[in-house]
Amino acid sequence: MKNVKRLLGLTAIASALFFSTDSQAQTQGYEKGWRVGFGLNGGIPINSSYDFSLGADARLQYDLTQKTSLAATTGYTHLFSKEADGGFIPAKLGFKSFLGNQIYVLGEVGAGIGVKDGMGTSFLWAPGIGIATKNIDISLRYEDYNHFNTGQVSLRLAYGFKL
Repeated sequence: MKNVKRLLGLTAIASALFFSTDSQAQTQGYEKGWRVGFGLNGGIPINSSYDFSLGADARLQYDLTQKTSLAATTGYTHLFSKEADGGFIPAKLGFKSFLGNQIYVLGEVGAGIGVKDGMGTSFLWAPGIGIATKNIDISLRYEDYNHFNTGQVSLRLAYGFKL
């Protein structure tokens, strides 16, 4: 029940951010070329002993067209719990596609490289949905780390720009 309340709260915050973003900043996706973004992440682990997660990431993105992009993301995510914390470095490749003017879907796959002894490396997959303007990117995603015996719903707030 505790995780359900957290999930509902996170969804409400994400929804408020989606609908409060300036809709005139971007009208047709991104122009072709390279972009880079730096984000902060907060998540709620599901079906695990972890209580919450915090992280930071960097995403390099190549815009194939105004509506489709390839992405490479890395950073650090820390999983907090009362018993034992854990952390990992994600290394993901993905595909982003705009559904309309600002709303997009993103699918990423890769590896989560554990930083504590005994964590090892986990396959990682992460589908998500987001909203992006010229510089602001807000997304909500599910991430699954099967080897770490957890998955999470995560909110990402990022600032990006064209290179």
